[in-house]
Amino acid sequence: MAQRLQTERQATAAPAIELRGISKAFGPVQANRDISIRVEKGTIHGIIGENGAGKSTLMSILYGFYKADRGEILIDGRATQIPDSQAAIRAGIGMVFQHFKLVQNFTVLENVILGAEDGALLTPSLAKARKVLGELAEEYELDVDPDAMIEELSVGHQQRVEILKALYRHADILILDEPTGVLTPAEADHLFRILKNLKEQGKTIILITHKLREIMEITDTVSVMRRGEMTATVMTADTNPEQLAELMVGRKVLLNVPKGPAHPGQTVLEIDNLRVTDEDGVERLKGISLKIHAGEILGIAGVAGNGQSELLAVLGGIARGTGSVRLNGKELDLTGNHSDGQSRRANSIAHVPEDRQHLGMIMDFTAWENVAFGYHHDPAYQKNGLLMDNDAILADTAGKMERFDVRPPIPTLAAKSFSGGNQQKIILAREIERNPDLLLVGQPTRGVDIGAIEFIHKRIVELRDAGKAVLLVSVELDEIMSLSDRIAVMFDGRIMGERLPEKTDERELGLLMAGVSGAAA
Repeated sequence: MAQRLQTERQATAAPAIELRGISKAFGPVQANRDISIRVEKGTIHGIIGENGAGKSTLMSILYGFYKADRGEILIDGRATQIPDSQAAIRAGIGMVFQHFKLVQNFTVLENVILGAEDGALLTPSLAKARKVLGELAEEYELDVDPDAMIEELSVGHQQRVEILKALYRHADILILDEPTGVLTPAEADHLFRILKNLKEQGKTIILITHKLREIMEITDTVSVMRRGEMTATVMTADTNPEQLAELMVGRKVLLNVPKGPAHPGQTVLEIDNLRVTDEDGVERLKGISLKIHAGEILGIAGVAGNGQSELLAVLGGIARGTGSVRLNGKELDLTGNHSDGQSRRANSIAHVPEDRQHLGMIMDFTAWENVAFGYHHDPAYQKNGLLMDNDAILADTAGKMERFDVRPPIPTLAAKSFSGGNQQKIILAREIERNPDLLLVGQPTRGVDIGAIEFIHKRIVELRDAGKAVLLVSVELDEIMSLSDRIAVMFDGRIMGERLPEKTDERELGLLMAGVSGAAA
């Protein structure tokens, strides 16, 4: 009854936001094409779509970062011009970005009033903000110490500060861009409670996310974008993840790639007491010990920044460490000299780095040049052992692009001209087709749309089924649970524990990720 009355009220009231016929082009690229959408007051409205679907452009228009070529924005039923972010804030719109806009060496209080001071004297502004923050924190479960330095706060608490900033500026409409990307499951659950509290208090929330589970859990309505157009808007209760994935991609998508049980063989990688200290003297790995066998995927779960990157860097030969690392019984050099990456490849280790654009490719170089990187000494790529055989590399790249469904399949195109998903496919093709004994793969689907995720997961499972060892690092627990045969959880440079996917759940893994070592085995 209450739900029906709420629906009837929404039907008669003006929506919080209405976009009519929004179009935006960047040169020849049409980012948004004639988009219309209604976001009802007091609801959580999800927006999903593949990479390049136009979600971020649309929200940037709403927040005043871009100006639409055509179309109209209505706030509470009134046509509203939003030429910049200040106009958006005056219209009651706040935005919480995926990468927070906080000054690390300022306090919470100082960050909240930054740009919203009441005058030249800061003392009255700080006093007012302290009082208002206390009220907001109590009302919305946004507890944060106002005197804490931002750099001392967890990622989840920093996100709360961003929400407090928006509420302090009287935002009635909140846009959140991929808000759970760097949160533990417990932090994500707390965020959802905050969003539900905001909704109950009459706030309107737009949630941009690629995680269909979150869409199903938290939203009232979901809009789907594909190739710059709005393809559907449905009530969340009337849909399911499979239908949403098909609307996003335009075909049926396997959300969980089927894989049979692992058949582990001999030990391929053995790590004993591995330690890494950074340039500032901070110990990032604190005695890591692990084993990975042929024919299995070992997933490393953890919130970003807890040593996973350093683990991949040492194993990939691009950072120094101490301890012992053996591949097929052979000791590897951990001194981090300039040839260690090449030595790793010679020892049948392939590496798909976490940051594809800085460590995996040179963006101004072509696809075929990127395919040759690290393997330019391959006799198949050389003429008479002296010169590079560009024709051979071009032909090899064309074959890899076809087998890995890279679009467009043009070897001479610059890497920066491909979407993130296709850049990742180029790197995976380069590394996987070397038939390595060990594949190191970091964040394999970061920033990748759902269709490419399905493809990449299939290739990783196929490598395992071919008897190879895979070390998978991902901050996406869904990905870890779906792909891994065993899961090791990292926190603060240590292994907190190992679990089998079928004998654990996200709650237990989340506790381990937060450093709670007493999580049930």
